[in-house]
Amino acid sequence: MRHLLCIMLLPMLVGSATVPQDTTSARQPDGTPRVTMISIDGSISPTTTNYINRGIRIAKEERSECLIIQLDTPGGLLESTKNIVQTFLDSDDLPIVVYVAPEGGRAASAGTFITMAAHIAAMAPTTTIGAASPVQMGGGQSDSVMQKKIFNYSESFIESIANRRNRNAEWARSAVRDGESITAEKALEIDVIDLIATSREELLHTIDGHVINGDTLNTRKATIDEVPTNMSEKLLGFIMRPEVMLILTMIAIYGIIGEVTNPGAIVPGVAGVIALILVLYASAAMPINIAGFALIGLAIVLFIAEAFTPTFGILIAGGAVSFFLGALMLFQDLPQSMELSWAWLVPATILTTLFFVWIVTEGIRAQFSTNQTGKESMIGRRAQVIEQINDHSGRVFIKGEYWNAVSDQVIEEGEECEIVSIEGLTMKVKSVAESS
Repeated sequence: MRHLLCIMLLPMLVGSATVPQDTTSARQPDGTPRVTMISIDGSISPTTTNYINRGIRIAKEERSECLIIQLDTPGGLLESTKNIVQTFLDSDDLPIVVYVAPEGGRAASAGTFITMAAHIAAMAPTTTIGAASPVQMGGGQSDSVMQKKIFNYSESFIESIANRRNRNAEWARSAVRDGESITAEKALEIDVIDLIATSREELLHTIDGHVINGDTLNTRKATIDEVPTNMSEKLLGFIMRPEVMLILTMIAIYGIIGEVTNPGAIVPGVAGVIALILVLYASAAMPINIAGFALIGLAIVLFIAEAFTPTFGILIAGGAVSFFLGALMLFQDLPQSMELSWAWLVPATILTTLFFVWIVTEGIRAQFSTNQTGKESMIGRRAQVIEQINDHSGRVFIKGEYWNAVSDQVIEEGEECEIVSIEGLTMKVKSVAESS
């Protein structure tokens, strides 16, 4: 029986051992190869990193010949750039092609690092590459020691990338050290890039036959599968824009303060909390300056303090200055391409100041002022005695109404009394002469 079982299983074992794995690139029904493409137009941010990683994953799943990244960027965050470059350098099983396009586009600052890290670097005519100064990539003004460290790190980083891809390391260092920028034609001449292509079709035709990590690209007649940004990436990219983060910060302030000063409105509080959560999420992914948040917090304290201790506008003015400086410092660590302009800062400061001067001041005062309606509003007011008041009976007239009244002393008809408290339909009063 054992021998018979072995004989029956032997063909299955041999078959499973001899069936080759399908490692060829994916093909369309007509046999044409496939290429995956994503397009990056704008600043490099954590959202860009997620988009590229998703493009790489899809290209691998579809077994594309390569991933083409069409790039047009003014720069971006250094940390995101480092993550993207590391992904490119670790991609041994998927060739990555960076194509700086369309004509007139650029691979500035962070884009220089990304382009040089690709297996194949291509540019369209009339495009530029360079200006990779860490001042542009890091934003803000650091002290000289820190700035020197950033420069040294950036120079060594881009040099290692150039050496890894056999590109012009000397020019790469100058792009960081001197902020040098060159055209596509010059970049091709000095071995910064591999080729110039006027269109996607020309790019596919030119890279056909290139050998990357031992595999020969077959792209001459390849079909391009474009991968657009999904809803999540669009939403996160929108939230992480500095102007949007400033608006969300204002909504968080207005909503939460509005709910505290006017309890029960619900909508302002919910909107404020949601905005605050979005700001905190974006802040975790972006290099936000903590001093900016501290100054904005100080501004809120000064605005609220004005409601309790009127200083004829001194605290309001101080709060406005603190808010403006806080909003300015909040995004100072962002690269130049992502800086927040004064066209946003000035209106935001004015609107926030007016909000606290008008809505918040009146709301806080209303919370701590005496009641203006109902029975409680009559406490402390004076009433006319129309029937002698003693410790068990009496009547007064106030606001067009007759009330029963009692007092610890006798108050004669025609005199005035002051209302001390109200219990049901009876007022407890005292003589005006006693209160004065």
